[in-house]
Amino acid sequence: MSATTRRLTTAQALVRFLSAQYTERDGVRRRLIAGTWGIFGHGNVAGVGQALLEAGEDAMPFHQGRNEQSMVHAAVGYARQLNRLSAQAVTTSIGPGATNLVTGAALATINRLPVLLLPGDYFASHAPDPLLQQLEHPVEADVSVNDTLRPVSRYFDRVTRPEALIPSALQAMRVLADPAETGAVTLALPQDVQAEAYDWPEEFFAERVWYVRRPAPDPVELTAAVEAIRSAERPLIVAGGGVHHSEAEAALKAFVEATGIPVASTQAGKGSLRHDHPSDLGGIGHTGTAVSDDLARTADLVIGVGTRYTDFTTASGTLFQNPGVRFVNLNITGFDAHKLAARTLVCDARSGLEKLLEAFSGHRVSEAYEAEYRAGKERWDEVVAAAYRADDESAVPTQTQVLGALDAAVGDEDVVINAAGSLPGDLHKLWRSRSPRQYHLEYGYSCMGYEIPAGIGVQQAAPGTPVWALVGDGTYLMMPTEIVTAVQEGLPVNIVLLQNHGYASIGGLSEETGGERFGTAYRFRAADGTFTGAPLPVDLAANAASLGMEVLRAKTVRELREALAAARASDRPTCVYVETDPAPTAPPAEAWWDVPVAETASREAAVEARERYDRQAAGRRRHL
Repeated sequence: MSATTRRLTTAQALVRFLSAQYTERDGVRRRLIAGTWGIFGHGNVAGVGQALLEAGEDAMPFHQGRNEQSMVHAAVGYARQLNRLSAQAVTTSIGPGATNLVTGAALATINRLPVLLLPGDYFASHAPDPLLQQLEHPVEADVSVNDTLRPVSRYFDRVTRPEALIPSALQAMRVLADPAETGAVTLALPQDVQAEAYDWPEEFFAERVWYVRRPAPDPVELTAAVEAIRSAERPLIVAGGGVHHSEAEAALKAFVEATGIPVASTQAGKGSLRHDHPSDLGGIGHTGTAVSDDLARTADLVIGVGTRYTDFTTASGTLFQNPGVRFVNLNITGFDAHKLAARTLVCDARSGLEKLLEAFSGHRVSEAYEAEYRAGKERWDEVVAAAYRADDESAVPTQTQVLGALDAAVGDEDVVINAAGSLPGDLHKLWRSRSPRQYHLEYGYSCMGYEIPAGIGVQQAAPGTPVWALVGDGTYLMMPTEIVTAVQEGLPVNIVLLQNHGYASIGGLSEETGGERFGTAYRFRAADGTFTGAPLPVDLAANAASLGMEVLRAKTVRELREALAAARASDRPTCVYVETDPAPTAPPAEAWWDVPVAETASREAAVEARERYDRQAAGRRRHL
């Protein structure tokens, strides 16, 4: 070996390269790839597995997972907690280990969160074809199951030669650190190439810093945006996840305090302002608050900051009803900035808000408008208090009373995680966010099973932070296995497990759309194919205990409060299990969501649902 090269296998070189990558923003430097999750099989055990062992924990910490999808979820939770400035890698075998990554990869890319995927692949030499778990394609010999990751990855490459790793690894890091392009990045690694040796240039292993840029707004776009905002009488800010990713919360607060413009938040943007700030109106859209949605219907200018404008945010195109409404979108990607025919401000959220503030000296919305939305905020605060209130502490709690008890138990630094079911809607309407990272809702993909592994990732990113994974019985049954990982790594994640014996959220949606709750309850099936009213004798608390958690059962509101306090004080993974009163107690939806209903049907429920659907759909607008 010469002085300028080092002979290593491809997998050894990759691990060594990853250990020397850093991000830097605002003078703060972090490891870009801070650790690797893995489940080993014949596609990675002798390659990446051996390389991780040889590198050691100091160079690349290793975390053992139980399910490939949940390993990605944990990595995503980690990256989100650290505002995308640090990420984790996930290595799997070929075959089912690799295809189990697809759901997690889609979630990461949709939510614009970085994760590096390292699935094993077939032999590049094709010497032993077909090998165990290899998909054989009759006309495309270079296709493998890993190609399912192409559409859900922001960058994909199959490294079929050792030297091909050099440009591919550099491109992978570029995408992971890019605030506009980030998401899942996949480097598919043929197992023979992983083990093949090569003389690598020493420069490949040198410490490398990827600067996470804060692009400033274009002066022409800034001038146009300022003019539009100055001329608006009823402006409304929609804060999305980009506010958090760019750490723009203080800039947003300064801007709204100077201008008086109110703020409504998407699921990803909630917590951009504290809940008790006079300009914070809470969630917007189908799961939004009454005050946010009422203002959205009459707003003459909507200022989107770091939002993708999903159908929940726009109420499927029916929310912004002012005939003259226009949009100004501040977003780091032109793709999102141009939505809804908006005036664009393509820049970093913090940089853009700071520049807007500089231009707005002395300009403020009218006192009447401020008084209007503040009165609406006060009325909604009363709705929240009523939903949280439990007059009888000996009663079985409702779902909203569970949230009220948790609200009373947490501190400002706690993180509350959720993703699917009926809880996201209740949380978006009711949760009182006290800090930028307290509200952790994955609603880009709304993936059941996300919460528990994401809680592990958050705990890894912020040791000592109380973390709460809120899960219903349906979500818990999807993916409880990472409880074992939390126990193994000594991570005191708290799970609040709500048992209502069925898919409550989709059951309600089924009823609304004429499906009559078909197939949404957990019940015994009778001989005639119908379901009886008796719930299944399933004990999820016992299951959590069998996986190593401390379990606290709460049957009443009083017991729930005591259990939450004990869980927060515990230094080990703890599950608070509560069977809830299934009666709906959350405020109804304040805006529509488009779920198509059968146009023709013989059952009366579906016919009536279609009539309601047609009335709602008539209000849809295309903003041009």
